[in-house]
Amino acid sequence: MKKVIVIGSGFAGMSAASFMAKAGWDVTVLEKHDTPGGRGRKFCANGFTFDMGPSWYWMPDVFERYFSCFDKKVSDYYELKRLDPSYRIYYADGPVDIPANYDALKKLFESIETGSGAKLDAFLKEAAYKYEVGINKLVYKPGRSVTEFLDPALAKGILKLDVFTSMKKHVRKYFTHPKLVQLMEFPVLFLGAMPENIPALYSLMNYADIKLGTWYPQGGMYHIADAMYSIAKELGVKFKFEHNVVGITIKDGMATEVVADRGSPLINSPLSIAADVVIGAADYHFIESKLLPESSRTYSEKYWDKRVMAPSCLLYYIGLNKKLENIQHHSLFFDVDFDQHGKEIYNSPRWPTAPLFYVSATSVTDNSIAPAGCENLFFLVPVATGLTGDTEELREQYFKKIVKRYEASTGQVISDSILYKRSYALADFVEDYNAFKGNAYGLANTLTQTALLKPAIKSKKVKNLFYTGQLTVPGPGVPPSLISGEVVAGEILKEFR
Repeated sequence: MKKVIVIGSGFAGMSAASFMAKAGWDVTVLEKHDTPGGRGRKFCANGFTFDMGPSWYWMPDVFERYFSCFDKKVSDYYELKRLDPSYRIYYADGPVDIPANYDALKKLFESIETGSGAKLDAFLKEAAYKYEVGINKLVYKPGRSVTEFLDPALAKGILKLDVFTSMKKHVRKYFTHPKLVQLMEFPVLFLGAMPENIPALYSLMNYADIKLGTWYPQGGMYHIADAMYSIAKELGVKFKFEHNVVGITIKDGMATEVVADRGSPLINSPLSIAADVVIGAADYHFIESKLLPESSRTYSEKYWDKRVMAPSCLLYYIGLNKKLENIQHHSLFFDVDFDQHGKEIYNSPRWPTAPLFYVSATSVTDNSIAPAGCENLFFLVPVATGLTGDTEELREQYFKKIVKRYEASTGQVISDSILYKRSYALADFVEDYNAFKGNAYGLANTLTQTALLKPAIKSKKVKNLFYTGQLTVPGPGVPPSLISGEVVAGEILKEFR
């Protein structure tokens, strides 16, 4: 039986491991932490349960497809609830709830800009086509050859995909009111670039948002990771937690073994595990620059420094000793200048002057993740990657800034009701995930970093070393990570039968 070692147990790593095990391979996953999930881990403190990373559940069809590959259903593992409103946006002149019902949403658009309801129909008709082709045709491509894209359906509809038009131009073709423009541009912020640098192909994200809906898995986002872990174990995947990979042995252009330090202080000798194939599901740059000898690296440091990164973020996990009134599960604070913050992330990287931010209040939907009478809040401030000066003092300054705005917008004081508080930022992403430049979301999905132009799914120097996750195809996000693991497994099985 052929052996594959997977480095990292995030969503992409567990996906790849499960598909390889399903194909009959002996699979071992090495993970530096004591639980699976990668950025999708959770932690518990003072009776609160906090999801550490992803908090938006979009594209439910991708999750259903993934589970069906193993003759399972999402409902076998967790209960989904569609949020309504989907989320709330706090503008400078007050909040607006975004209804899940499409007719109600059209009425909201009309109330903001006359004629925009019909324009929303037209916009989403195009977006639906992009979603269908983009998800089913483009996202599952391994990005290894131009010939992958010589597909009649792609060729026929290439202009309709709007690959060479920016989201900024595309949105403004339909809507002019600043509120609607911001609403339609917000989903691409997850893709890691300003709307003028994101292809209009990604209006498919608006379709995912508006038509497919915003959902929540009861008990928290960690249920996704836990479900994937259960499937992997059922398939025979072996997990070795607290095993920090420190090297990959290369002989004659092949990875022959993976070397890991074990977590127990009683064990001093590193563990070496032989492999027929290695899948890097940890940070791509880290694997190349720290685990491989220089002669076996595909990309230089100069190459990596030229990559356009999606943001990192300042995170705050907050437990309150009281319930709040009239708040939503997801809230976006667009009460300051949208463009200024974007430029401070992408154009002139610096700590933001007046940041936009996002708050998840999962306890609005789920009573199980906070003590009775308490509120569970998750604050997120997008920031540029590679910034210096990530200190506790700086984190506290930003926390005070955004809490002041949160209190002003909601009309409720929280600063005197905090039972638990933990911050998390660039230094933590580097420490916990070896994240290149402290990134949180991988590479930006710009046109010049799409498909074949991303770091390759297969090493060009090591014949049996493959990569999966947010720094390779298809890109950042939980659904793309599930797909990335499937895609890399498929490529391995073509070459190593």
